[in-house]
Amino acid sequence: MRAERVFAYGAAAGLLGDLLLGDPRRGHPVAAFGRAAGAVERVLWRDHRGWGALHTAVCAGGAAALGLAATRAVRHSPAASVALTATATWSVVGGTSLAREAVAIGRALEAGDVEAARARLPHLCGRDPQALDADGIARAVVESVAENTSDAVVGALVWGALGGVPGLLGFRAVNTLDAMVGHRSPRYRRYGWASARLDDLAGWPGARLTAVLATVAGGDPRGAVRAWRADAARHPSPNAGPVEASFAGALGVRLGGTLSYGGRIEHRPVLNGAAGRAVRAGCGDIDRAVRLSRRVGWLALGVCASARLLTRRSLTKGRTS
Repeated sequence: MRAERVFAYGAAAGLLGDLLLGDPRRGHPVAAFGRAAGAVERVLWRDHRGWGALHTAVCAGGAAALGLAATRAVRHSPAASVALTATATWSVVGGTSLAREAVAIGRALEAGDVEAARARLPHLCGRDPQALDADGIARAVVESVAENTSDAVVGALVWGALGGVPGLLGFRAVNTLDAMVGHRSPRYRRYGWASARLDDLAGWPGARLTAVLATVAGGDPRGAVRAWRADAARHPSPNAGPVEASFAGALGVRLGGTLSYGGRIEHRPVLNGAAGRAVRAGCGDIDRAVRLSRRVGWLALGVCASARLLTRRSLTKGRTS
């Protein structure tokens, strides 16, 4: 079986597994990677970019190398190759867990239980929940659903299409390292620089594909394009900007504004604020964002599988012509 079919069948099975089962309840591979990366950090940490780059190379390179070794071990068995791709996809995507947490917070807000919503918010994002009212929590959830659609689903599929199982594992490793050491705290300002920059680079294609698919799958394509063009570049993140702006336009809501991370106040631009009909995101928009996220994820699978198949055919024709 050719590699493009292995990816298509395996990735589809992995996404279906995520839809039906969610994340593994015990022994999650991403958690195991996080513990290993933490152990490497304890050995290598210095307040220096070079040591941080070595940490990134060891951890992300090790994850990709593990995927390559596993791929080579099963290369003579199509069934095992599909099963490996499915398992890798299931272990690195997190669309269902993302949706469950978002919906649970939405239900708490609908019931008027803001404290319960605050208690669950850290499961979804790193904002200070005590600094948020009900509307602020809803906005945080919608923004997190948008950003994590790219980070936890589409980006992984893009790199899976490009690099198979090593691409899947390598992308998740880079994304996890950024969450662990890529933030601008005194400890990681230098040491986490390489992880943060590599995450920006690795996330670039998935973020743009997410924005395109949100535009196509949302309820207001023109609004999504307008918000993307007007506001994405004003966002401090080169990848979250297009994704959050396109979601805001597609859903017809305003996102962005003042927020708090770890006691640090950030004043971010308002996304889709120029649309006269756009309103602040509320708890009723969480379900809409989750449905849009699911549509984007499945569309991304189709796009990535088709692109890999077409690339293979183009290369084959080029060799025979």
